[in-house]
Amino acid sequence: MKNDLKDRTKTFAHQIIKLIAQLPNDYLSNHIKKQHMRCATSVAANYRATCIAQSKRSFVSKISIVIEEIDESHFWLEFIIDEKLLPLNICKSLLNEADELTRIFISSRKTANLNLKN
Repeated sequence: MKNDLKDRTKTFAHQIIKLIAQLPNDYLSNHIKKQHMRCATSVAANYRATCIAQSKRSFVSKISIVIEEIDESHFWLEFIIDEKLLPLNICKSLLNEADELTRIFISSRKTANLNLKN
């Protein structure tokens, strides 16, 4: 599962980069491009860091960062749709993937927190 999630998070980052390349070249879109590229690639990079965490506490800390970054990426997808920069049908699969990854990472953090208490 660890390698599957490494691949999924990296694929997610690549897909976001392809998506934001479709945005217009204006002030708002350029801001979104930078922010969204940063958080989407951070999901993949920080998930890799969770895989080599040196302790359970470190894992919880690192997976929390992943959750924040995937949530921010979800925000930017919604914002792109709200501002009508791209239609929903272009963003829908990435919204679904962001939702699914968020649920997976939150579940992992809950399990890790329970393991810390035991």
